[in-house]
Amino acid sequence: MVDTVETVVVGGGAMGSAAAWQLARRGRSVILLERFEPGHTNGASHGASRNFNTAYSDPTYVAMLAEALPLWRELEAATGSRLLEQVGVVNHGPNRDFDAVAAALAGAGLGAGFLSAEAAAERWPGIRFDGRVLHTPDAGRLNADAAVTALQAAAIAAGAEVRHGTRALRLEVLGDDRVRVITEAGTIEARRAVVTVGAWTGSLLAGVLPVPRLRVTQEQPAHFALRDRSADAASAAATDWPGFNHAFDPADPRYGYWYSPIYGMYTPGQGVKAGWHGVGEVTDPDARSFLPEPVQLAALQRYVRDWLPGADPDACEPVSCTYTTTDDEDFVLDRVGPVSVGAGFSGHGFKFTPTVGRILADLATDAAAAPTLFALSRRPGPGPGGWLVRR
Repeated sequence: MVDTVETVVVGGGAMGSAAAWQLARRGRSVILLERFEPGHTNGASHGASRNFNTAYSDPTYVAMLAEALPLWRELEAATGSRLLEQVGVVNHGPNRDFDAVAAALAGAGLGAGFLSAEAAAERWPGIRFDGRVLHTPDAGRLNADAAVTALQAAAIAAGAEVRHGTRALRLEVLGDDRVRVITEAGTIEARRAVVTVGAWTGSLLAGVLPVPRLRVTQEQPAHFALRDRSADAASAAATDWPGFNHAFDPADPRYGYWYSPIYGMYTPGQGVKAGWHGVGEVTDPDARSFLPEPVQLAALQRYVRDWLPGADPDACEPVSCTYTTTDDEDFVLDRVGPVSVGAGFSGHGFKFTPTVGRILADLATDAAAAPTLFALSRRPGPGPGGWLVRR
């Protein structure tokens, strides 16, 4: 049996679901394929929290943020969901990009201001601050699980078909406007394909189009219980805990046990999430252990002990997820023939999800090209601003 559709989207995580929504609302016939069942934990779009961190200076990313914010609100309104809590994000530690970020955000109409470490600690006593603090009040926290559910609901409401438990085995280019996707359940032919399969991008597109090197790692943030677990504390925690990003200087012995910058946020019902960025072991996404590396976990607990006085370092629940990143940490958003690809979002992509969906829909419908920053053929650059862009 062969199904025929205008566009097939392969990969039903956040980005693929956003692309399906954007395509369907334009009147395109769409089938969205996802190899796993809803709510799975095998990829990078699960979990209850991501930072909606606005601390960028690159104009491409700032423009994408400015577009994403109203799109998130539109998705909430369309689905009756609560996805984005603008509790702000605080960025601190040694970083020379603070002033450039503040200027870029002000130019885009997004809030940014500086506080002393003492003033920040008085406002957010659960965090110990390291030097001056860049506070971005328009930033906040996204519910990742709920976002994927909402995106798929919106796509279905607009006319898309979503098929879970359907693994794509092979993609074949048959012409300028014809592709074939062979799945475990049958074959789909389409004018265009959008591929958003995260850690499986390289294997699915091998021999189809040249994708930049994608590094897949198993990361292990953890949720730490609040020290004050009273009912009053629990009800106030969502506003008392902004998201946070903490930079470091590798040459400074104070940070001698650090693996990388730290990101974190409060996750309702689970505690304070904190994690190292992009330092996990390289992994095969089909053969992950899902187990924390004990030395990294111990260092993360030490960080909480040193810098998060409002969290309990000994009461933690490790989390396992994959990162799929390019060498420069910029995304892949491009098209060759009838195949568009979105990849390399890990570490800082989730906040941009609805904008990425719009770009992928543009590519698949010839509406516009993606920013050259994300081209398949680019030369790796310095990346989008280091620590400031994390989850």
